[in-house]
Amino acid sequence: MQARVKWVEGMTFLGESASGHQMVMDGNSGEKAPSPMEMVLIAAGGCSAIDVVSILQKGRHDVTDCEVKLTSTRRDDAPRIFTAINLHFIVSGRALKESAVARAVALSADKYCSVAIMLGAGGAGVTVTHSFAVMAAGADAIS
Repeated sequence: MQARVKWVEGMTFLGESASGHQMVMDGNSGEKAPSPMEMVLIAAGGCSAIDVVSILQKGRHDVTDCEVKLTSTRRDDAPRIFTAINLHFIVSGRALKESAVARAVALSADKYCSVAIMLGAGGAGVTVTHSFAVMAAGADAIS
């Protein structure tokens, strides 16, 4: 896998993936775009959400929505790495069983989510936790 990052102006940078997708990053605490650390957090949520939805769909569960709310803490001193991340999944579906969602979240956490595993079990020293709520299709999540 390859990518490139090019300086645009000030503390704004343009990242481009090998597949040709571009994203803007901002080193000024997210003035114009997400910061690189915000993008890492978003990547952990995206990777895990993809896993959970895919696992549930492969199990023929009727998933209608999946949202991951991420919370994190970082060191106060440089390098300001994450020290803890929680991924809270809110999964909706028709006749969706809590046990199926629990299994999908556990598989993502322990086996499939490369980003979260790299940050946690991969030796970076981040405590990565997972929680979830199951909602009926069309219901508003309480969080």
